[in-house]
Amino acid sequence: MNKDSKEMAKLACKALDDKKALDVKVIDIHEVSVMADYFIIASGTNQNQVQAMMDNVDETLGRAGYEMKHSEGSRNSSWILLDYGDVIIHLFDEENRLFYDLERIWRDGKKINPEEL
Repeated sequence: MNKDSKEMAKLACKALDDKKALDVKVIDIHEVSVMADYFIIASGTNQNQVQAMMDNVDETLGRAGYEMKHSEGSRNSSWILLDYGDVIIHLFDEENRLFYDLERIWRDGKKINPEEL
C-alpha cells in the first residue's frame, strides 16, 4: 500500500462528508485483493445527493492531481462506481446499498474509521 492511496481515501471521505453522505465506510482491502488498497462505500438519500457526492469527489481528487481511471453508472443510476486505481468509491442510494451489501462481500478487508485516515 502506498501513501498516496491513503491521502486519496482521506480526501474522498472529506468530499463525501461535505455533501452529507450517509454511513461512509472505508475498507482496507490491500491484503485480500490486488484490485485496490481501499474501498469507500457511501449512501445518499436520493439521486441528486448521490450525483452531488460523485461530482464533489471527482472535483476534489482532480484538484489534488488524482485522475479517475474509470467510472460506471450514470446520473440516473442507483449505484455509481468511481475507480481511482488504488481507491475505488461506491456510491449508492440507500435501498441498493442494502441490496448489494458490499460490506458483507468484502468482510475479509479491514474496516477503518474515516477519521482515522
